[in-house]
Amino acid sequence: MAALFAAFGFVPGLAVGSFLNVVAARVPERRSVVHPRSACGNCGTTLAWYDNVPLLSYAVLRGKCRSCGTRIGLIYPAVELTAAALIAGCLLAFGPTPRALVSAFFCATLVTVSATDIRRRVIPNQIVLPAAAIVLVGMTIVHPSPAWAIAALGASGFLLVAALAYPAGMGMGDVKLALLIGAGLGVVTPVGLMIGMLAGLVPSVVLVARHGRAARKMPFPFGPCLAFGAVVALFAGAPILHWWLSLGR
Repeated sequence: MAALFAAFGFVPGLAVGSFLNVVAARVPERRSVVHPRSACGNCGTTLAWYDNVPLLSYAVLRGKCRSCGTRIGLIYPAVELTAAALIAGCLLAFGPTPRALVSAFFCATLVTVSATDIRRRVIPNQIVLPAAAIVLVGMTIVHPSPAWAIAALGASGFLLVAALAYPAGMGMGDVKLALLIGAGLGVVTPVGLMIGMLAGLVPSVVLVARHGRAARKMPFPFGPCLAFGAVVALFAGAPILHWWLSLGR
């Protein structure tokens, strides 16, 4: 039954992903996410409905604007597909429950701030802070426990120390993202942060190998790495944490 709900949730998830693209593009510019209608960023032509169908329109247009031929970034279909997969995953893992709803919102926010961080190297307060409050309240209602609030404050405090110690490698946006991650993960937050940091090592090593010391001054979007770790912990954090703790016995 959960698989059936997940399958039905995938297509609406694509529509959610399409809206998240709008949010990621407009919120950093302080523009309305409701109007005007979506348009080409190069020529300004308003997109017809048939050019704005998630994934399908991108494939039909071969990743280019119908009017001016400007290439459309792969991040647009990537956001749509990732959001749909995660929303379906929440329904599969938690069933049609309030936990699935809060988790889907949590995942959607992670996708959005990952997109803004990749595009603009920014994690907007207007997105991450209200989302952290909503997720914290939602998780606390679904599973009443102080663990959600403790994890949120602990995760953000941990990254705050890292940001103060090494401001070139960690931004305050990452600290606020950790607040959201802690609110959404609770006791498995350490798993999410650890995986996120390990994921961040890979591109960091590549940059250092290519550019040497100059890589230390190059901006790097760490938000998507933290988001990746959070998603892994959301779906598999409990067994990973159990395995982790068993190593010390």
